[in-house]
Amino acid sequence: MKIDEFMIGEENTVLEAMEQLDKVAKKVLFVVKDDKLIAALTDGDIRRWILKKGELTAGVKQVANYHPRFLTDCSRKEAMRYMKQVKVEALPILDDEHRITSIVLWDDVELIRPSDPLKIPVVMMAGGLGKRLYPYTNILPKPLIPIGEIPISEHIINQFRQFGCEDFYLIVNHKKNMIKAYYNEIEKDYTVSFVDEDKPLGTGGGLSLLKGKIDSTFILTNCDILIQEDIAKIYKHHKEQKNLITMVCSLKNFSIPYGVVEIGEDGLIEQMKEKPNLSFFTNTGCYFVEPQVIEELKNDEAVGFPDIVTKYKNAGYKVGVYPIGEKAWLDMGQPDEMERMKEMLGIG
Repeated sequence: MKIDEFMIGEENTVLEAMEQLDKVAKKVLFVVKDDKLIAALTDGDIRRWILKKGELTAGVKQVANYHPRFLTDCSRKEAMRYMKQVKVEALPILDDEHRITSIVLWDDVELIRPSDPLKIPVVMMAGGLGKRLYPYTNILPKPLIPIGEIPISEHIINQFRQFGCEDFYLIVNHKKNMIKAYYNEIEKDYTVSFVDEDKPLGTGGGLSLLKGKIDSTFILTNCDILIQEDIAKIYKHHKEQKNLITMVCSLKNFSIPYGVVEIGEDGLIEQMKEKPNLSFFTNTGCYFVEPQVIEELKNDEAVGFPDIVTKYKNAGYKVGVYPIGEKAWLDMGQPDEMERMKEMLGIG
């Protein structure tokens, strides 16, 4: 689901608005003029118009509410509380010039409006066996497993394309010819370069095959995750902090369904917690990385990227974290998560 799908112009008809509401599967659209929010249009507004014998060919401006609800960038943290208070399914967040920068949905997903094009390369680790998704991966390589009508790897590429990324490197191994055939056949407005991994080199070792090919900051991503966050903001943070590596981490909340007991050295109960809630940040599998990391890797050495992170951290390099919300990270690594990803992407 893209942010532009929620926007409509005054010149559009009521019928077109109805079709657009069906597409986004929410109850509200936002009317924009000269790229600025001027009104909101709900299914209730349209229903009342129809009951008044209004024409479906009438313009949206005859039906819309020109006193729309919104929040500003500085009050974004109040979005969920405010949405529950006023009972709306989607809420626009505006900048100082009244332009929509993002839209917060009822399930706390935030659709981000891309800023200036971010033309940095993206490297996708697409060569694994995908054992967690067996038996699907017995037939298809993990990057080609469909989520809706297109494979997960194409969803990932499309997400980065929204922010202006144009150059994609896929490190391939398992069933690599199928992956190459797919991307060579589809129409695309970006370039895909394939890097053949002749033997498994882990989630980090395959980067050594890119020596001499990337000379700028790049994004490294697994082929089964989606980050629904403003990529440009992460890049800006990475550069401002002067990090060698920035790991994108997602908040995770877990409720333990049992009473947890802490035992002292003497065998006595030290503390008891009944069904505690635990919160922590976890590695999403997406990183912003400086090209130095590629050039310093040993050739043909299998290594996981988390081990590379640890090595540089222990050597005193700046290795940072960019935290995102729990709903901003979609993981297709397990079959039950595939259904959740479809739901979050608005795929029936």
